Formats: sequence, structure tokens, C-alpha cells
Amino acid sequence: MENLLTILLIGLLLGGIYGLVAIGLNLIFGVIRIVNFAHGEILMIAMYGTYFAYTWLGISPYLAVVLVAPACFLLGILIQRILIQPLLSEPMMQIFITFGLMIFLENLMLVLTRGEAVGIPSGRTLETVSLFGMSFSFARVVAFVAVTLIAIGLHVFLHRTMMGKAIRAVTQDKRAAATMGIDVNRTYLLTFGIGAAITGVAGAILTPIYTLSPTIGGNFVIAAFAVVVLGGLGSVCDQVCSRRQRQSDKKQGDTHGVAPEIQRRGASIARRSFRRRRARGTPGVAGRKTFIFLA
Repeated sequence: MENLLTILLIGLLLGGIYGLVAIGLNLIFGVIRIVNFAHGEILMIAMYGTYFAYTWLGISPYLAVVLVAPACFLLGILIQRILIQPLLSEPMMQIFITFGLMIFLENLMLVLTRGEAVGIPSGRTLETVSLFGMSFSFARVVAFVAVTLIAIGLHVFLHRTMMGKAIRAVTQDKRAAATMGIDVNRTYLLTFGIGAAITGVAGAILTPIYTLSPTIGGNFVIAAFAVVVLGGLGSVCDQVCSRRQRQSDKKQGDTHGVAPEIQRRGASIARRSFRRRRARGTPGVAGRKTFIFLA
């Protein structure tokens, strides 16, 4: 019985590591509907960034999150804006561009590091934590706690902030969301940036656990894709967020697949516009159609 409990806890901690890597990948797919093959290389860059912060600046890997996460956020925005956004209507080209980016980043790091394996000789990595009378790696426990906090924080962000509600609206129906006044392209940029930032957090937390090499991203991305497929492609937005929302939407009379808060705002704008047109005596066909769609 004790051996079974040990195996379950070890599997839970290992699942936390893979879940930490998969959250950003699933968020990006859930909103933008793009399979990002370069996700592992973003993780690899974050891990090397943490390593250099430790060796050059003497910053703890866990404190390096404050540097690595914003850098990955900016990197994600650049990738989305320069490479992916021009190809939003070309799904096959999106796959090719992310696959090409994966090869480019991997070989770039291979040139910069000459393929040498490096690691962080941190005594903290070797420490253990006692749980239920058993000892576990401190770094793996930190990774599990981190993925739990990130999942909760992402859930709160998607449900409690206007930006999060806009992301959910774009996920459900981007055309209807655009009709409500949401900038879909800007939402895509921020979503890719947030997904890359979460990957940066994962890289910083996992750096003390693994030996780094330019090909380390591929080891994680395969497991991350497996986690995403088992959990449901796009489940961060489509299943975790939208399932409960759709149930409440039905109670509130929502039939357009758009977050109710944004729908009410759009409906209010449309009504005011319709009344002004009617007061002028020229309601117009377009005005009536907008009112009927949103009301």
C-alpha cells in the first residue's frame, strides 16, 4: 500500500511538470487555433535565460521568473505579430512556420552554446520535502505548486477580467466578438504572449531539475502535446471556461455563443445607435439587423 501511494505521488509530481509545460500550449491552441511546434523551443530559451541569469547575475532560478516571464511574453508577441498573424487564414502555412521556427531556434542555440550541456549546481535542487512520511524532490514539489497556482490564476483571469472575458468571447465566436467591438488581432497577440509567458515561468522553475541542451525543448513538447490531447485540445478556454459559461448562458438567454457581459455591452451600444437613427427617421436596414442580432 505504501509503495502504491509513493508511485501515485511521484506520478502526480511528474504530471505537474508536464502540466506546467502544457498550459501555455493549450491556451494558445484554445484561442488562436494554431498548433505551435516551437513551444518547446520557447521553453528551451526560457531555461537558458534562467541559467544565464543565475551564472551572470547570481539570481536564484525561482527569482529569475520576474525576468524570464516578461521576456518570453515579448517574444511571444513578436512571433504572433511577425510570423503567425499574416498567416491566420492559412492553417497549413501556420504549421510550417512554427516547425521552421522550431528548427531555427534549436540550431541558433546550438551555435551559441556549441551544444554543451549545462546545469545549475544549486544545493536547493538536492533538497527534499517530506510528505506522508516520504521524501520528494523540493524542485518537483515547487513545480507542482506552481502549476496549481497558474491554473487557478488563469481561471480567475479568464472569468474576472475584461481581457479574459474578451479572450473567451473570441474563443467561442470571433466574428460575433468582433461585432461587439473586440479587437480580435490584439486578443490573439496578448493570448500568444500570455501563453509564452506561462512557458517562461515553466522554464525558470524546471531549470534546476534538468540538464540543459539545445534539444531539451523537444523532450517536453511531445509530452505536452500528449497532455493537451488527453485533457482536450483547447480545453483551457473551450472546456474549462466555456462549459460552465454555456450553462449559465442558457439561463440568461444567450444564443450567440458570446460572453454575456460583452453581449450586454454590445446590445446597449446597438440600441442607442438604433434609437438615434429612428429619431432621425432613418433607421436603416443595417441598424435593424444589428439590433436584431444583439438584442
